[in-house]
Amino acid sequence: MRNWKNWLKVASIRAVKTVAQTAVATIGTSAVIGDVNWLAVGSASLLAGVLSLLTSVAGLPEE
Repeated sequence: MRNWKNWLKVASIRAVKTVAQTAVATIGTSAVIGDVNWLAVGSASLLAGVLSLLTSVAGLPEE
């Protein structure tokens, strides 16, 4: 049987990294920090995190 506690830890770390990378990429598309659409950054980053968790269901090489 799978160690769900370890899976959750590894999947969460991967999701947080994905959220951060998505936020950086989304913010980087603006010319200046004042032009950042923070709602778009937040929603894209949150969606990326959810997708990362769903992808992790298929398996994690780190586990």
